[in-house]
Amino acid sequence: MFSKQEAQQLKKEFWTAFGKSFPRKWILYDTKIKDLSFKFYADNKKAAVSLDIEMKDEVFRNAYYEKIWSLEDILKDFIGDFQKEEHFTLDNGKVISKIWVEKHNVSIFNKNTWQETFEFFREKMDGFERFYYEYEDFIKDV
Repeated sequence: MFSKQEAQQLKKEFWTAFGKSFPRKWILYDTKIKDLSFKFYADNKKAAVSLDIEMKDEVFRNAYYEKIWSLEDILKDFIGDFQKEEHFTLDNGKVISKIWVEKHNVSIFNKNTWQETFEFFREKMDGFERFYYEYEDFIKDV
């Protein structure tokens, strides 16, 4: 186990190393749609790349989710198999819609799995971004 300070330091090193390994500007929060963003996630058991639809207005959130979901087969061509949940509850209790891919058996605390995680992040986020750029006008038309 690591102390809280050691864990924070490893997390910082992880994200810094990822940024240096793949120095590019990702879309992330710059989708031009408020509360629709792409995210990287890593913990001690897995890594994930997701599209989070976080509108407070459930009607809008569902509309964007349905738009993206209507492109399910196309999205699968870009990122492979994925998980989805229309009513995903975050740790803070907020309900969002989420589409994501995960890689298990990697850890932010195990430097031996970092490169594998970075490659996963690059491949899946690149697929999400290419999908988004290709269908951006359709998705935005809610």
